[in-house]
Amino acid sequence: MIGTEFLKGQGLGNRLFCYVTARCLAEDLGVPFCTAGQEYLQADFLDLDLGSKVTDPSSMHRYDEREERIYLPTSAHDMVHGIYIAGADPGLLKIKDNTLVYGNLQDESYFQRHREEIREWLRVKPAFESDEYTADDLCILNMRGSEYEGKPELYLRRRYWVDAMKIMRGINPSMRFMIVTEDEAAAKRLFPSIEAHHFGPEKDYVTVKNARYLIVSNSSFAFFPAYTSQTVRKIIAPQYWARHNVSDGYWASAQNIYDEFMYLGRDGQLRSAEECRQELRSWKKPDTHPFAADDPAVAAVQRRNRRRVLLQKALYKAGRCTGLIR
Repeated sequence: MIGTEFLKGQGLGNRLFCYVTARCLAEDLGVPFCTAGQEYLQADFLDLDLGSKVTDPSSMHRYDEREERIYLPTSAHDMVHGIYIAGADPGLLKIKDNTLVYGNLQDESYFQRHREEIREWLRVKPAFESDEYTADDLCILNMRGSEYEGKPELYLRRRYWVDAMKIMRGINPSMRFMIVTEDEAAAKRLFPSIEAHHFGPEKDYVTVKNARYLIVSNSSFAFFPAYTSQTVRKIIAPQYWARHNVSDGYWASAQNIYDEFMYLGRDGQLRSAEECRQELRSWKKPDTHPFAADDPAVAAVQRRNRRRVLLQKALYKAGRCTGLIR
């Protein structure tokens, strides 16, 4: 058997990546699929086959996906814990039977050959389906707030959304916009005049899946509804993913470059997945090392970012903020 373990504290998007990648590996190896921690999946609106139930994960082999990090003064976290930049792990494709896989597991190469099967695996139960917000003149913005909002290296600049909406208006000058988010208050601080909703994970997922036009954040939540969508016509995502605001060419992570997405840079220009991969191949990885948590430099960066967040919030309140303070 090949499978994965759903962990307490994982978001739905992360759990679905683990599910899909592990199931694809089981298919490729011709062995049964299994899952542990099924009580943590919390995706009852999807008609999922969880495979055999593993009650004792320690009874199976464990494979941890290879990690790669750099340590930069973009935040205290990035200095101490590093920025996850890893791409695909070739070793994952060579695992042996009776193994549970753990990790990010988000690279398209792990599952792209099974796309039509994934649409079936992640089928939404009829009771939860809805085309209420499926329209030719409506673009859904899937924003992430919550713990992202106080992190200027991570929380997407307002300018990203403004530039993306401009591109969508180029497709249809009458394009309307609606925000789907888990944090309506944060969305309203960015765009008070745009309708924002948190319907709950089920309808949030379905609304994203059935949209015609999508602007997504650097969160895993929107990936599979977008990837399995049979209605979507254009998807815009942030170039450099989790470090869109600060990257000098690295991706956080390289696993989040997907053929189905177009990527918007800080210069307001769209790039294809292949253009992004070409640029990443020319990026030179710096020689970095972790900082100690009590290093004065870490505290200094933490203070700097705290000031940036406070200033940004003040500008939002005054209605004068067009992007993160640089």
